[in-house]
Amino acid sequence: MLNSRNLDDRTYEELLVEALTKIPTYSGEWTNFNASDPGLTTLENLTAFQILQQNHINEITPAVRQKLLELVGFRAQKGRCARVLLAAENQREELSLPANQKFYLGDLCFETNRALQRKPCHLTAVYGQRDGQWYDYSHLLDREVRVPSAVFGTRPKAGDSLWFLADALPEAGEELIFHIKAQDSHKRNPFPEKGGSMFADLRWECYTEEGFVPLHARDDTGCLLTSGELRLRLPAQNALPCPEAPGKCFALRAVLTRAQYDVAPRLLSVSGFLFEVWQKDTRAICYTSNRTTRVSLKSGLLKEGYITVFCKEKKGSSYRKYTRAGVRASRGRYFDYEEAPDGTLTFIFDKERFGYAPEKLKNAVKIVAYSEEIMRRYSLGEILGMDRQEIRLPAGHVVAESFCIIAKRTDENGEELYDFVRPSRFGEDDLSYYLYEDTGRIVIEDAGPFVGASLYMGAFAVTRGEEGNIREGNTLLAEELPGAPRFYNPGAGTRGCFREDLEQVKRRFLADLQRPYTAVTAADYERLVKETPQLCIHKVKAFLDEDRNLVRIAVKPDTDEEFPELSENYRAAIGRQLEGRRLLTTRIEIVGPVYTQVDVQGKICVKRHFENSLQEIEDTVREAVDCVSSERGFGEALRFDQIFHRIEELDCVAYVSDLSLHPRNPALARLKDADVIPAQNCLCSAGEIRIETLTGIG
Repeated sequence: MLNSRNLDDRTYEELLVEALTKIPTYSGEWTNFNASDPGLTTLENLTAFQILQQNHINEITPAVRQKLLELVGFRAQKGRCARVLLAAENQREELSLPANQKFYLGDLCFETNRALQRKPCHLTAVYGQRDGQWYDYSHLLDREVRVPSAVFGTRPKAGDSLWFLADALPEAGEELIFHIKAQDSHKRNPFPEKGGSMFADLRWECYTEEGFVPLHARDDTGCLLTSGELRLRLPAQNALPCPEAPGKCFALRAVLTRAQYDVAPRLLSVSGFLFEVWQKDTRAICYTSNRTTRVSLKSGLLKEGYITVFCKEKKGSSYRKYTRAGVRASRGRYFDYEEAPDGTLTFIFDKERFGYAPEKLKNAVKIVAYSEEIMRRYSLGEILGMDRQEIRLPAGHVVAESFCIIAKRTDENGEELYDFVRPSRFGEDDLSYYLYEDTGRIVIEDAGPFVGASLYMGAFAVTRGEEGNIREGNTLLAEELPGAPRFYNPGAGTRGCFREDLEQVKRRFLADLQRPYTAVTAADYERLVKETPQLCIHKVKAFLDEDRNLVRIAVKPDTDEEFPELSENYRAAIGRQLEGRRLLTTRIEIVGPVYTQVDVQGKICVKRHFENSLQEIEDTVREAVDCVSSERGFGEALRFDQIFHRIEELDCVAYVSDLSLHPRNPALARLKDADVIPAQNCLCSAGEIRIETLTGIG
């Protein structure tokens, strides 16, 4: 696909001969093929023109390929910064983190997006409560222990609860972030981004001065079935220690209001009171405020001192540049600022004193802070007005969401005007440009009224894509944060990537062509069932009955049970998955697995000097007959000769004297010659194994 026919592989002579041979097809009157014939001269000229043009016809440029892919719905996915949750280990005092606080893992930089105040809150215990009994799961807080714990028991039911106990809680209304690590022993399909768990419902509560009150929760764990993030919003009521909780601590609890789990949740760890950082290195940032008299900011970049301030004095106008007031400053576009002991800078605008100040408008004030590196290179040059003017940026792998440029012009009075311009804006009178984030360049598509304007960096950050998807359990060092606790990430970094290139988009498109969206073949049905969201599916087999226009689909769940049945939950979810994808005239029947045991009898001569030969033979037979826990499929025949040879190939076996297979339920599996042929939705397992061993030579 997307590959054109090669038109460059034929010569002028070959093309002319082909054209001449086609003349009789189109005209019986043209009989003069001499070189003097005007028609032949015209044909020779057209052939020569084709030779000149065919290399251009043959070429499909990257831009054309990109447009073709966009026509079928495949756009390049944007680059994203990896996101990581951090915990402050052994925090004892309140911690103040400025915006863009940097944390390092080697030379890999992570940053906060906003200023944070972190109270010293710690999880002290985790308990489960069932039928009035307490069960201690506090080992889930130990970073070194990984013991799976069924926090609702092996048979969860409505009313069971899980308690998180803490020595303190943040202020009312604040958001709490937890990371839950679940045991991933079952191959569960991902949960959809929207919609809850089909297996259970949890009501999260916090103990307050009014007793337990409900919390707003965003649960990415599917009610604790998979590893993920849990966010809880504290209520407006003040939290108090809970008298009924062990240790009388502050209490958060999850109460099961519906429990239809296919697999009981088993947790490996719980980490609490986390905060977010993103893998990026911000080198210039633009802070925007609606305040017009005092603007307070706390940021690591502001400490470097390379700051420019812009204010909007009239609605719909460009920004004006303000400078810091000196000792002798009287009237003009000035600001002053104060620095607090915690590093907060407050920018002060005083119209009475200076005669100028920002108006009360949306985004009235913009404060740009630069790193020293970018300050030396913040000027990007002048807009020349030429088509697709290209300007190089100081680095590649730019974070698109954090990028903008400043365009400086002058008005009719010679005063400077400043506009903050983000990429891919194509309105009337806009400065329109594309950002090529990976290569670190911008291309001006339409300069509009900005021809001759000078460009400067307005906001600039770089990322390292997938490198930011770090494994869990790293220690990160905080930059210039004296006395800070140790920081570690209880979960892996996620979603970090660079922008897709054209070849990656093409591969995704080709893979999509192979993905069934409408089920036609048996393989289509099987794949769609295996991909049903939220489910744990071990085996699927689709059987087409063309006479009845019916598709029967046998499904075996992957659960804790030895011989699992197909629940109504599973049937309903699979039905929803297939309903919009089946052919309108095709009927579907979803059936669960049926099981039958197969007894095995035999006499086997074993070699001398081999210990436990009988046990080894019986284990081999059980493995050969087992279709339930192995990868053998529904209705797969047990071939006598294959089992015979597997036994015969054992080192301890001299020869097989006698062997026979006997299915216990003839309605589910029948004998054909010496083979066992199960029904379409049947899985066999080992029944009674009676092996008599004889000692031979060896």
